[in-house]
Amino acid sequence: MTTAHDNWELPVSEAELVRLTQDLEDAHRSTLPAMRTGAADLTEDIRAHGGKAEDAPRDPGRRRFLVGAGGLAAAFALAACSSNDKDKSASSTKDMGNSPKTPASSLYTGDLKVVALAVALENQAVGAYQAALAAAKAGKLGTVPPAVATFVTTAMAQHADHAKAWNSVLTGAGKPAITNVPLTNQPATLAALGKAKTVGDVAALALQLEDQAAQTYLFATYNVSAPAGIATAASIAPVEAMHAAILHFVLGQYPAPDDFLPVDKAASPALLTV
Repeated sequence: MTTAHDNWELPVSEAELVRLTQDLEDAHRSTLPAMRTGAADLTEDIRAHGGKAEDAPRDPGRRRFLVGAGGLAAAFALAACSSNDKDKSASSTKDMGNSPKTPASSLYTGDLKVVALAVALENQAVGAYQAALAAAKAGKLGTVPPAVATFVTTAMAQHADHAKAWNSVLTGAGKPAITNVPLTNQPATLAALGKAKTVGDVAALALQLEDQAAQTYLFATYNVSAPAGIATAASIAPVEAMHAAILHFVLGQYPAPDDFLPVDKAASPALLTV
């Protein structure tokens, strides 16, 4: 069933989209305890090492265990939600500036650089969804189905929760919280948002951001040193992948499972401009 709104059609029923959004919120709520515990443990770990996040794993055995228990679970969840329509999405993400351009400052080092990147990506998603809601309110996207607005509001709040958790790690380590979007691809993202004319245009852009976030978290589970950091990333990644899966439905693309989720769209800390 499709719902027509001006020149764009919602490929699924609004009732189905509402159900998917509720499932998303339930999944998010179930991950909050693990996410907050992981962030708190990571903060304590950094404090115990004099406010520094090491570049090399301090406990390889425990790291491998967490990657196996948390990272593998995340990988399966991500694979179940990813799309086989990779080429078009990958090229679009590269056009948005996914390649490293500006090196990150020494303000955030080691694992904290990855934490800072995570905050920036979450803030970017929050800002994109906020801009979409503002455009919809101004009538720039045509008539927006209520179920779509509910999904956008829900996803935006979840990204804000993730940013809050990561920022707590930064401030706990004596570093400034990141409240803006210090990424080299932000100007291109804002430009793309400004050109959006339909809900489908916004959904396509949001999908690029969600794919980037999900793959960045998966990449982090194998590259972050601190076990608590790995656990935190593993708890968030499946929720980001669910955002992407729902957006595939909104775009009329069935999210066919991949055997393995790629990380070719994962963001590099070199995107940071702070």
